[in-house]
Parts: sequence; C-alpha cells; structure tokens
Amino acid sequence: MTKFPTKNQLLKNFLSCINWEEKYIYIIDLGKLLPAFPENMRTQKYLISGCQSQTWIALTTSTIVPHEKSIQLYGYSDSSIVKGIITIIFSLYQGLSLQETANFDIKPFLINQLQLKQNLSMSRSQGIHLILDSIRSQAESSL
Repeated sequence: MTKFPTKNQLLKNFLSCINWEEKYIYIIDLGKLLPAFPENMRTQKYLISGCQSQTWIALTTSTIVPHEKSIQLYGYSDSSIVKGIITIIFSLYQGLSLQETANFDIKPFLINQLQLKQNLSMSRSQGIHLILDSIRSQAESSL
C-alpha cells in the first residue's frame, strides 16, 4: 500500500514552493506516487464523466476492525496534473473509515489552504468536484 503525504506535509510542501510553477511541479511529482490502476477497474462504472481528461476513481472496502469498513482508493488519469490532484485527494482520505469518508468534506482544505481553485483552470476545478462527488457517492453506496 502506498503511503501518501499527510495533510500537514502537503501544506508544508505547498507553502515552501516559491510560486505556482513550483507547485505545479510538486503536484506532478505527487502523481508519480499513485499505484498502478487495476485494469479490471478501468470501466464505465469508475470513469469520471465530465472530466476533461480520462480519469477513473474506484473505492473498495475491507473490514479490518470489526464493524468498521476501511477504504482503499484507486485512481488514474491520462493527465499528469490530474494524477497529482488525485494523490492530494487520496492523501486526505487515507486512514479514514467508510463512514468518515462519506462524511468528510475536503473542499475547504483544497480551496482555502492549498488554493487549488484559484490557480487551476475552470475545467480542472470542476474535475476536482467530480472526483470528490464520485468518492462520496461510492462511499455512501458501500455503507
């Protein structure tokens, strides 16, 4: 299982970047942390409809702690920037239970702390919302 940066590590690394060009490079580097996306999940069910790039997000569950399902997220995009954004999103969800995932709103962190919305194109910002909606929907349907 891939270990993604923590919320605090993300924020620290973002703040240490001098400008948005450096932040884009950091986002692209984060995308390299994504594990391989299982071919059997590259289906219409997991395709993010409305994304500018070909993007798939899949959520699976397992029960490690009795009565508490944990999540495993898988993601892929043909865009390097989107892969990095997926890694950021997965970083924020890592370690959460299925119920916590369904209830967790990471938009304030992405928008206010990392300022992604202000520095990404409108279509990329919309893609973030579509990815988050897909994760929430998949979590809710797995409860």
